[in-house]
Amino acid sequence: MSIQENYNTIKNQLPDNVQLVAVSKTHPVSAIQEVYDLGQRVFGENKVQEVMEKHPLLPKDIQWHVIGHLQTNKVKYIAEFVDTIQSVDSEKLLLEINKEAAKYDRKIKVLLQVKIAEEESKFGLETEEAKALFQKYLEGTYSNIEITGLMGMATFTDNEQQIRKEFSLLKNLFDELSSQKSLNTLSMGMSDDFPIAIECGANSVRVGSAIFGRRDYTK
Repeated sequence: MSIQENYNTIKNQLPDNVQLVAVSKTHPVSAIQEVYDLGQRVFGENKVQEVMEKHPLLPKDIQWHVIGHLQTNKVKYIAEFVDTIQSVDSEKLLLEINKEAAKYDRKIKVLLQVKIAEEESKFGLETEEAKALFQKYLEGTYSNIEITGLMGMATFTDNEQQIRKEFSLLKNLFDELSSQKSLNTLSMGMSDDFPIAIECGANSVRVGSAIFGRRDYTK
């Protein structure tokens, strides 16, 4: 199927309250422009270098989300224009984002990435770490960021029961933190498991290959 057909298929599966982040990593500007022309405005990239290369070549009303593991020394390159950093997995990174955002007199939206998967390769905060950072945020520690929600990745498995359990853990934490200050984004689910994520309460999903096709892993 074409990118347009893929995109429309995905959009038709999403409830009105669920945001689609089109994951465009490793895909060319022309493919992103094609999806933009279909009405999509939120795009996700894993690597800072890629988003830096693509940002100047595409419409300025695109909301760029960084969804991959982010090194602190790369924050300065995206602080001026990034909309949301979904992959905040340490206080060190949070402090760096806060510092760089202040240079541009702006608040950068962030999601706390919580480790819900059993796989060691996954990044993320432990639940108690996320709670502690959120408490510091409520106390006004990070004045140039806005924590708008949580992000998590389930274990890569065919075991739907396990996936549901992991997504439900994150939803419970989201509800707990929201009772202290209203959060608006629960980012769970990718091309293979986003329908389960939505059933478990996700209101933002990150879909790449189901829209753009297979990625070029040689890049």
